[in-house]
Amino acid sequence: MTIGSLAGMTGTGQVQSAIARASAKTGVDFSYLLGQAQVESSLRPDARARTSSATGLYQFIDQSWLAVVKRHGEEHGLGWAADAIQRGAGGRYYVADSRQRAAILDLRTNSEAASLMAAEHAADNKAVLEASLGRTVGGTDLYMAHFLGVAGAGKFLSTMAHSPERSAAALFPAAASANRGIFYATDGRARSLSEIYDRFAAKIDEGTRLAATGKSLPPAANAGRPTLAVDMAALGERNGGDGDMSTLDRLLANGAGDRATMLRPTPETAKLAYLMLAALGG
Repeated sequence: MTIGSLAGMTGTGQVQSAIARASAKTGVDFSYLLGQAQVESSLRPDARARTSSATGLYQFIDQSWLAVVKRHGEEHGLGWAADAIQRGAGGRYYVADSRQRAAILDLRTNSEAASLMAAEHAADNKAVLEASLGRTVGGTDLYMAHFLGVAGAGKFLSTMAHSPERSAAALFPAAASANRGIFYATDGRARSLSEIYDRFAAKIDEGTRLAATGKSLPPAANAGRPTLAVDMAALGERNGGDGDMSTLDRLLANGAGDRATMLRPTPETAKLAYLMLAALGG
């Protein structure tokens, strides 16, 4: 299948067009955003998790979504939503009007809004992780931040650097309880940190290869029942993750993470995004 033929794909073509527009507008790599969406929801904008509040194309939990819309909504035409979101004394985000809150959370099922916020979220997480780890981070590292929260990802990645064979379930018991298929093998054995990282890398790489070749996307094994996201704040395991943006606030205020260079697409993937837009009439 060629890129041009994607225009005839019901639903999927529209989603890919939205992802391509988000990539072109923010400079975040198209192939990473496409691979992440494939892993998270099998490219289903209406996907909902059964074990958490995770919803939409990128499976944002409630607090993560409110946080990123508060930070970046204004620059993408969602100023009304950003203005309505407040942050309480405990660090959690809230919307006073229940109907307005529902409308803002429902935006997660809008491919355009979800793709833009996912791109901004990836850039923010990159700034925090690189500052804390002292190294350049890649797509798999960013996916870990989306899955565990940026603080959880920092804990995962820093521990893996010196203890790759350590049990991931022992380090993140609540996440493991909500996502047994990720943290445990079919025989019940707890997977190591490096095993989980490598499995995520393979999933993201699959999306990247598909984006590079223009082939059709196969249905994911968990299509219709995404299980990758967990509301870590509700489970008491975030410890300064997406529900507590103080680290991110401080880093951005100090100039960390130049947004002009964050996750810049290569010439090939930038061209792919624009070809996708042209093929789909975006």
